[in-house]
Order: sequence, then structure tokens, then C-alpha cells
Amino acid sequence: MNKEEQVIMGFRDLHNKMVSLNKFKMEDSLKGYKSSEVHCIEYIERNVDSNVTKLAESFYMTRGAISKLTKKLINKGIIENYQKPDNKKEIYFRLTEQGQAIYKVHEELHKEFQERDKAVFEQITEEQFDIMLSFVEKYCNHLDAEIKKQGVDITNRNNFE
Repeated sequence: MNKEEQVIMGFRDLHNKMVSLNKFKMEDSLKGYKSSEVHCIEYIERNVDSNVTKLAESFYMTRGAISKLTKKLINKGIIENYQKPDNKKEIYFRLTEQGQAIYKVHEELHKEFQERDKAVFEQITEEQFDIMLSFVEKYCNHLDAEIKKQGVDITNRNNFE
């Protein structure tokens, strides 16, 4: 296995271990909510004037899939939609009080996981962080360019759901 393959496999293995380790605590603390719902809640809280298009682009999902997801969250009383006085066409989302509570639980879990993993990050130098962040940025930019080059519009792909 060459170094490129080792890096990709390492990222995949790292991601899978984090998901596996965090999954049970997340599921126990956020019973009744799917991962996609919780991440949608997180996105809406962190991004002003979230709408279907912005959510679809962020999650690489179709607008139809996001519409279904947001309708579920509205029906559960987690989010509400609103319009701006100067733009009655566009619909935006914000968290309800119940949505805020779920967001806070999710954030506390992330803080707990960060604390658990702190020992590793304390050993990393600023230079190492900079190198890793530079790599991630370069790779993301490359993948963005490939998506654009191939004309892939995730938000309009019906077969992606």
C-alpha cells in the first residue's frame, strides 16, 4: 500500500472509529433523533438564514431530501420556518426552544468527546496542525474542482438520495 492509500485508509479508519465510539452516547442522549436530524439542527443554529438550498449544498443531499428532513423537524416542533419582510418567496429555518435544547445536548457531547481526545491534540505542534490543515484544505479544494469539472450538482441529483 502506498502512502496515498495509507492516508485515505487512515482517514477512513479514524472516521469509522470516532463514529463507532461516539454513536452509543449520541444515540442514548438524543433518543428519537437521527444523526441527519441532529446535524441539520446544528447547521441551522450555526448559520443565519438557513434554507433548503444551503442545507442541501452543505450536506451534499438533494433539495427534495432536505425538504423531507425539515418537514419532519417542523412536525416534531424542533424548527420553524420564517420569511423576511422584504422577500416573501424564500423560506428560512430557525430553531424552536425544543430545537435549542437538542442543540445544547449535542454541543455538550462534542465537548465531552473533545475532552476525551485532548491528550492526543496536546501532543500536536502548531506546525503539525498547520500541515494537516493545509492538506485538508488542498484535498477539499481538489474535490470541489472535480465536482465542478464533472458538472455534478448534488442538490439536483434525484438518484443521490
